[in-house]
Formats: sequence, C-alpha cells, structure tokens
Amino acid sequence: MSNTEADPAELLCSERPGEGVTVLTPRDVPLGGPRAIRVRRTLPQRQRSLIGAWCFADHYGPQDVSASGGMDVAPHPHTGLQTASWLFSGEIEHRDSIGTHAMVRPGELNLMTAGHGIAHSEVSTPDTSTLHGVQLWIALPGEHRDTVRDFRHYAPPLLDLPGATARVFLGSLAGTTSPVPAFTPLLGAELTVGPGATVALDVDPAFEHGVLQDIGSVTVAGVALDTGELAYLAPGTGRLELANPGTEPARVLLLGGIPFTEELVMWWNFVGRSHEDIAAYREAWQAQADRFSRVEGYQGSTAWLPAPTLPQVRIKPRRNPS
Repeated sequence: MSNTEADPAELLCSERPGEGVTVLTPRDVPLGGPRAIRVRRTLPQRQRSLIGAWCFADHYGPQDVSASGGMDVAPHPHTGLQTASWLFSGEIEHRDSIGTHAMVRPGELNLMTAGHGIAHSEVSTPDTSTLHGVQLWIALPGEHRDTVRDFRHYAPPLLDLPGATARVFLGSLAGTTSPVPAFTPLLGAELTVGPGATVALDVDPAFEHGVLQDIGSVTVAGVALDTGELAYLAPGTGRLELANPGTEPARVLLLGGIPFTEELVMWWNFVGRSHEDIAAYREAWQAQADRFSRVEGYQGSTAWLPAPTLPQVRIKPRRNPS
C-alpha cells in the first residue's frame, strides 16, 4: 500500500495515558490512486514512530467497495522496509517487480521485502464487495536495509486458546512460531477474544507491544480501546491481559518487537537514514531506474505513481520518546 498522504512528513495524532498503557489515536487519511479508500493511520505519528521495527500501520474498513470499485494502487516504490499485508475480508491482487503475482486473502500473510528497492501494485479483485484489513511496514536494520528483494506467503493455522483464537504470522506466541524469517525480533498475531472472556498471554518482556483494536469491545490491562486505536506497552511487560466486556467477539492485532534504536528518515514510500537517501530514492523512481525494476501485468489507468515533490525543508529523522 502506498503512503500517498499530501503531507507525509507530519502525522498529528493524540495519545491518552492509562495504567501502564499509552493509547494512540489514529488519523483518518485517504489512500491515493484512481479509486481512493480512507484508512486509519496509527503509526507513525509525533508521539511514537515505531513499535519494535513496526514503523507504519494503516487500518481500513470494513468498507463497502461494490460501487466504488475498491482499491487500485498503481505501481509504486519502496526501499529499506518490508510490507506486511493482512486482510479480515476481501481479496487483493499483488504484483511486484520480482515477478510475483499473488493474492492477499483473509488470515494469510503476504510479506514483501523491499531492501535496495522494489515496486508493486495492489488491486482489489472484482468479486470483492467489502475491504477490511491492515497494511503494516517493518523497518529494516542498517546492515540489511539494502538486502535483496523477496516475497513470502504464509497461512498460519488457527490456534484455540482459553477464551480466544489466534493466528501467529510473525514471531512466537502461545507455543507456536511462524516460519517466516524476520531481520529483527518481531511478533505479529491476530487475536479474537470471545464475549465476556479474559485472556492472559505470556509475552517477551524485552519487547515493546502494541494492540490494535479492530472490532468489538476490548480492554488492554484494564484500558478500553475504540476502533482503530492502538494500545502501547513499554518493555518490561511479561504478561499481557486482554478482556472482552461485550456480547460479541472482539478482534485485535498484537504487534511487538525489540525497541528499534536506529534513526530513520521516512518519507512517502521510502525508509532511509538521511535526507540525501530520500532524495536519491525519489530521483531514481522518477527516472524509472533499474533500482526498482518494472511491475508486469498491471492493468490500471496509469502506468506508475509519480512521487510527490520533496519538501522545501530538510527531512528530519523520526525518534521515539525515551
């Protein structure tokens, strides 16, 4: 998914402190392209840029796209990151410049590694009437930020837990481990908590964690979340408690990782380490250089998405609060 916000350098969100929990409230932004949909963007923002190496989180839907035609994002570039696509409903066709042609389906992870540079397109399928999902980015550490392009698909099994079910798509949780490799220690899982149930999960205390609310009512360590909000827990938490006080199932995404200490410069679809990195990536994309290669088979209304104009000021690194 492309970050096509008009002013991608500044994301203004609010935060609400709780008992050991900080609640990050998303910003509503349009996803660009010929057929735009709106997304709730939780990361990055001024209060917090990353959770572990998770550096970008867009939550969208459920949205009726039967009339609008759904998602159509023309070929666009990425550098220095991985994209993790996760759907709750609908289907999206993925094509990229290493020749991958794959479908994003509910409960299945599509993980694309940009590394030195990649391009891809995303189009919802004609039979999709409702789009509902999350698009996540993972920052690559400095020693791997120019790694080779890659694409992985994984359909995690459904785990039955006391009062909940889970799908672990990255890292380890509840005795199961995803086979998908990561460049830094990470956790990514979908959890559905039953009506009236409370779930206590053993988690790595060296990780910081985020719980992204999707549907239903849920509390994290006693703090209630609204749809699209993300509860942040600092390292030191070894047991995470989720409760559903409602009468319908509640679904969340659990993200975690070792705190990412490197400074990042993020702009549009690029992750680098300096303003000069970003300017070079943009110049290469505008020139349609071999760094990104070409996406074959995309049938949209435009061949590729041009990059926005660089801001007149120097792009500064993003930092988390200490």
